[in-house]
Amino acid sequence: MVKAAREDGKVVAITAAMPEGTGLSEFSRRFPDRFFDVGIAEQHAVEFASGLALGGFKPVCAIYSTFLQRAYDQLYHDVCLMDIPLVFALDRAGIVPDDGPTHQGINDIVYLSRLPNMIIMAPKDENELQHMVRSALSYPHPTAVRFPKGKAMGVQLDESLKILPLGKSEVLKEGEHLFLSLGSMTYPAMGAAEILEKEGISLAVVNARFAKPLDEDMILKYAGSGRVVFTAEEGVVPGGFGSSVREFLDNSGLMNVRFKQIGLPLEIYPVGKVDQIKKKYRLDTNGLAEQVRDFFSKEKREKALGMEETC
Repeated sequence: MVKAAREDGKVVAITAAMPEGTGLSEFSRRFPDRFFDVGIAEQHAVEFASGLALGGFKPVCAIYSTFLQRAYDQLYHDVCLMDIPLVFALDRAGIVPDDGPTHQGINDIVYLSRLPNMIIMAPKDENELQHMVRSALSYPHPTAVRFPKGKAMGVQLDESLKILPLGKSEVLKEGEHLFLSLGSMTYPAMGAAEILEKEGISLAVVNARFAKPLDEDMILKYAGSGRVVFTAEEGVVPGGFGSSVREFLDNSGLMNVRFKQIGLPLEIYPVGKVDQIKKKYRLDTNGLAEQVRDFFSKEKREKALGMEETC
């Protein structure tokens, strides 16, 4: 945000009583006239950001993922219907440690993907996050950038910010079957693919970057005959990122493509550490590898059973 504000005097930041939690403390010190804390009033934060955007500013509205739900009416009627180009920085997207059920940001992909004109991005690491913030400020539509609470990956940060092509993914590893990962699931997916490669299961790992719009050309490239499409997201499975991929495949006439959506069940989550919860739901590296193995093992059993019945 500081880099973006240095480049463009129209960039402003808005938060709802969470300047430290959303990482805007440094921005508020360097640009006090361009920082607005509206208190615990998410609806007003969104409405205020809309007005600033219509006035020619470039607002970044930083709100915890789970608390943006409070402003869903404003998101739909006053942002998306008018296609106002402003940015939502959704901190604590996905599994949240220690704060309990109220803070789990596991539903944002579901409720945002059903809004017209909304773009949804998720970075694999902190370097990609800074490029996504800069990119979101350049897109002519409302854009949400969702990122988790936790330690950064430790990758080197590029000095200059770049604009990512809208709706385009990143191929990290070539392979036979497709492992399409979103955001924080990308590094675990890479780790799982490396484990499975030694076992004879070849996975192409693609960092989706966008939950909406989908990189349809890339999906079609890998969704061929005899291949499997796996999706992984740190969000609920029903109506999530993988559901959008499945809908796209069906609408493209590829209803028979073998497919598995990996994510979280729709339930209330306990208080715990991120690693503990991910391990419980098999979203860590070993858990992802297990789920892919289970899929192919189930296919083999069903195929064998079918052959026995035929005989």
